[in-house]
Amino acid sequence: MRSFTIGLTLLPGLLLAQDPGLQLTEWTVPWPESRPRDPAVAPDGRVWFVGQAGNYVAVFDPVKGEFKRYEIDPGTNPHNVIVAKDGMVWYSGNQNGMIGKLNPADGSITRYPLPDKTLGDPHTLAFDSKGDIWFTVQAGNAVGKLTTSDGKFRIVPMPATASRPYGIAIDSKNRPWFDEFGANRIGTVDPVSFKLTEYTISNPSARPRRIVITPDDKIFVGDYARGMLVRLDPVTGKISEWANPSGANSGPYAMAGDNNGRVWQVETGPQPNRFVSFDPKSEKFGTPVPIAKSGGLVVRHMVFDPKSRSIWFGTDANTIGRAQVEPAVAGKPTP
Repeated sequence: MRSFTIGLTLLPGLLLAQDPGLQLTEWTVPWPESRPRDPAVAPDGRVWFVGQAGNYVAVFDPVKGEFKRYEIDPGTNPHNVIVAKDGMVWYSGNQNGMIGKLNPADGSITRYPLPDKTLGDPHTLAFDSKGDIWFTVQAGNAVGKLTTSDGKFRIVPMPATASRPYGIAIDSKNRPWFDEFGANRIGTVDPVSFKLTEYTISNPSARPRRIVITPDDKIFVGDYARGMLVRLDPVTGKISEWANPSGANSGPYAMAGDNNGRVWQVETGPQPNRFVSFDPKSEKFGTPVPIAKSGGLVVRHMVFDPKSRSIWFGTDANTIGRAQVEPAVAGKPTP
């Protein structure tokens, strides 16, 4: 399996101190128009991501400013990547119906084809506390679990057609939660019985896209169609909503939660795209911060790294970015 390394320096002017609460930094990915997306921070601090249009898996070292690319099977068009505690890199083959495991040491790949050919587009992956992988299948209209120890799948189909399961996250009880982008529903699967439970957002026009679970196990989703932030309390079933700062046309897409319980979204309706925070305690939004250099175009998924206290994201403008949401720990400066 071929791989190669490219060293880059941060382009002048890309460190944008927008306000005291947020710093944005972006690095240009060396493979043009490859749609770098869905970064994941490894235990060693390096940042893995996939090139969905470029058909690769890659890693970025923010200390050295180096990118390294790993070639994968033609036609994979990877959509998402996550990194296990042992450093193994797992990615979803969005066009060839498989989940892959990449060994960074030698670039070797272990392939896990989905058990049904109709499940051709594994979408977003999430580890549970046991190291097993829950994932959504958007066009295949299902949610699945891959037991990583033996490679066995368990698939939970959606009862309604075109539900389009999309974002997914795991709560403190090891339950996967996901939103249905083709409907006005939020779903969960019992990890023991595999029973599906769905919660309906009252407005039939709602189209939740990404999902965040806060430390108190509240479920937040961004309603892409209506420009709303939606919260579900799984205990009571109560659903609350707040209009995003940019209103109905805000197009909230990527989401992440930080260690202070705040929920972050990227509004993709405005140009440039904007980072927006929400404090569940005060139920107030922070001042939106534009992604001024690349414009975002579009930020589809992002993750919070508690070690660096930052959010990592990819953009359709061919950059990998970091949003420093809090100062780094004293004595451990952020690279």
